[in-house]
Amino acid sequence: MSNAIVTTQSNFETEVMEASMTTPVLVDFWAPWCGPCRTLMPTLERVVDSHNGALKLAKVNTDEEPALSQMFGIRSLPTVVLFKDGKPVDGFMGAQPEGAIRAFLEKHLTAQAEILAEDEADAADTVIAPDLEERILLAQEKLTAEPEKEEHKAELADLLAQTGDADSARELLAGLTTLAESEAAKRVQTRLAFLEIAERAPSAIDLQDAIAKDGKNLAARHQLGTRFLNAGQAIAALDQFLTILRTDRKFENDLGRRSMLDAFLIIDDAEVVADYRRKLSTAVLA
Repeated sequence: MSNAIVTTQSNFETEVMEASMTTPVLVDFWAPWCGPCRTLMPTLERVVDSHNGALKLAKVNTDEEPALSQMFGIRSLPTVVLFKDGKPVDGFMGAQPEGAIRAFLEKHLTAQAEILAEDEADAADTVIAPDLEERILLAQEKLTAEPEKEEHKAELADLLAQTGDADSARELLAGLTTLAESEAAKRVQTRLAFLEIAERAPSAIDLQDAIAKDGKNLAARHQLGTRFLNAGQAIAALDQFLTILRTDRKFENDLGRRSMLDAFLIIDDAEVVADYRRKLSTAVLA
C-alpha cells in the first residue's frame, strides 16, 4: 500500500500534523483484534490510492499506541480522523462503505477548489491588489523616465502578466532585444504560458470533480495546478504537479517535473521553492 504510513507517537507530529499542512492525512485508528477494522482497512487503501498522492493514509495501532488514542479521545474502533492544516477537521466511526467514505472526503477535498473559484470570480472583476497596483505605477514611471532601458520593460511586463493583462505583457516583451533571452524575459514568458493554459481549462470545481472521479486524470491535475498557480496558491499548485511526476514520468514528456521547474521561476516564496526542490529531487531519484 504505497500511501500508508505506520504511525507512532514518535513520528505522529511529522507524518500527520506537519504533513497535513500541505496534503490531507486520513488517520485510521485500529487494532489487530478488531474485525470491522480489518474490513475497513482495504477500503481506505483503495480510496487513498485512487487520489494518487493528493491524500495520505496513516495507521495507528491503538494497542501499541494507547497515548495517541487517548490524546484524540478514541473510544470506538475503527475510528478514522481527517487532518488538514495541522489539526483534525472531521471523522467517522465504524466500517463505512466505499461510497460513503468518498462522499465524506469530497466536501473537504473540494473546499480548496471552491476557494479558487472565488479567487477567479474576483479576478474576473479585474480587482488588482493595492500593493501590485502601486508596483505597476512605479514601473510605468520608471519606463516613462527611461524608455530605452529594457529592464524597465521586463519588470512592467512581469507585473502586468500577474494581473492577467497578457496582451500588454506580450507587447512589452516584443520590444526587448538585448534582454530577449534574459531570466527576466523567461519569467514573463512562463507566466504567460501558465495564463494560456488556464484560459483554456475548465473551472476549478469541474477539474476537482474530474480528479475525484479519476485520480489518474493527469491532464486535469495539470490544469488545476495551473489555476492554483495563477491564483497565487503556490503550494496547492506544486502538490498537483508533484503528483503528476510521481504518477507517470512519461506523461506529456515529464510534464509534472517541467511544470514544477517553470513554477519555481515565478513563485516569490523562497522557502516554498526550496522545500519543493527537495521534494522534486527525492521524487526524481525514487
